[in-house]
Amino acid sequence: MRSPFLGEFMGTLVMILLGDGVVAGVLLKRSKAENSGWLVITTAWAFAVLCGIFTALLFGSSAAHLNPAFTVASSLQGGSFNTTSALMIVAQILGAFTGAVLVFVHYLPHWKETTDPDAKRSVFCTAPAIRNLWMNFISEVIGTAVLVLVAGAMSSKLVLSQGAAAGLSPYLVSCLVWGVGLSLGGTTGYAINPARDLGPRLAHAILPIPGKGSSDWSYALIPILGPLTGGILAGLILRSLGT
Repeated sequence: MRSPFLGEFMGTLVMILLGDGVVAGVLLKRSKAENSGWLVITTAWAFAVLCGIFTALLFGSSAAHLNPAFTVASSLQGGSFNTTSALMIVAQILGAFTGAVLVFVHYLPHWKETTDPDAKRSVFCTAPAIRNLWMNFISEVIGTAVLVLVAGAMSSKLVLSQGAAAGLSPYLVSCLVWGVGLSLGGTTGYAINPARDLGPRLAHAILPIPGKGSSDWSYALIPILGPLTGGILAGLILRSLGT
């Protein structure tokens, strides 16, 4: 039953369930976590990534990418993008969609209590603090490039003979996500992952959320193209270094 595709699906599902779950807890009315703030969101997202990685490993994905940007970067390092890579990305998007549906179910009584449609959408997908599509794109490129490049350094023998992580990579990557969120996430909400944004945005569009408003498809390409571009740039750098 274990497979790379099931692993990517389940790992991304758990990551989104816990990651979007904390945003719901902070933004939705009458939640006990209401208004607990950005530090709570970034911290829980780091833990969400950690839990997602371990879940992906359990279900059969030794890569545990959970993120098309990592999959594309890994393909560039290996010199090819094949059907397996494409199917992994599909599994990530489906896992993200399913995780978002579970968040909707978990917080079901709170959607009617919340009147702000932007807050409801923000539970599922990202939006910029200042809407400037070019700069929003650049922010996503930078954040994702840092994520992929530093994650690559953590397991590279160019850093230490056995790789800097030495078995600790899930914990270090989660700390990296925490750092990216705290330092670079304030501009766009740091999607840094096309599946993380697209899957839940689709869920927002489809689910019968009371008073949900627009899914903001006019912005949706930014958290897809920005992270993919950042992943490609970082992948090319890692490849040129021979990691």
